[in-house]
Amino acid sequence: MHLKGSAREVLAWHIEAGVDETIGNEPVDRFALRKPPKALQPAPQQAPKLVSAPPASEQTDAVNSALPLRPAPGSATAVNGENSVRTSFELAEAATNVAELRAALEAFDGCALKKTATNLVFIDGNPLARLMFVGEAPGAEEDRQGLPFVGPSGRLLDKMLASIGIQRVDVLISNTVFWRPPGNRTPTPQETATCMPFLERLVELTDPDILVTLGGPAAKAMLGETQGVGRLRGRWFTYETARMSHPVDATAMFHPAYLLRSPGQKREAWRDLVAIQHRLGGHAGER
Repeated sequence: MHLKGSAREVLAWHIEAGVDETIGNEPVDRFALRKPPKALQPAPQQAPKLVSAPPASEQTDAVNSALPLRPAPGSATAVNGENSVRTSFELAEAATNVAELRAALEAFDGCALKKTATNLVFIDGNPLARLMFVGEAPGAEEDRQGLPFVGPSGRLLDKMLASIGIQRVDVLISNTVFWRPPGNRTPTPQETATCMPFLERLVELTDPDILVTLGGPAAKAMLGETQGVGRLRGRWFTYETARMSHPVDATAMFHPAYLLRSPGQKREAWRDLVAIQHRLGGHAGER
């Protein structure tokens, strides 16, 4: 059929006739254009390939890449830590009395714990006392009051001292670090090392007759012992720094916080207190 007229008229006629698509002059078998699907056949089994293990050096590199990185001796982190310890040593060495040592600590910003703590927790008691106790770190109550051993552990320590006729004002109390670790976690070796020059200087300035560490971390930091307190207690050691004229008798005891959790060990703690009292000659006040 041949239609005369313009293309617009032809298009209008197609629309009126219901034509909605254009097809070719010859019919196309669309089904014939499709390729029949291939029959699915199981894939031929192949012998497994033997893959040789990588060289030992590559295995080591792969393991090391999965491990957390530690600061190298020359890295910025290591250098900053060394600088903090060096600065704390210089500040502590310059102090000629306990008041100057406290002022140096208040001005010191080399310990990261200071950024999260509320107060500096330095000492409590009598700097002239013959008996000195060193714990691990301040807790929440110590952080609020700025004094060591004033929480539940401190109250138990007061009772322990009272059992041998000693009051808190008769002893000197401190910790291995002077700011509370977040969440009461154990201080890191770097935090302890940063605070240690101040603690050593405190012992040098106060010159106690007996130094008592409370808990494993304090014993490790002050006495250099790696054994647990259960093996250290009841034994006597000597504590000395390069600037001390004579060594100090030292011993280890269970931390009061541990005794609160393990009251069965209070018998051993009592024996330790009696031994300390005997060594003091029954008098723990000022020299």
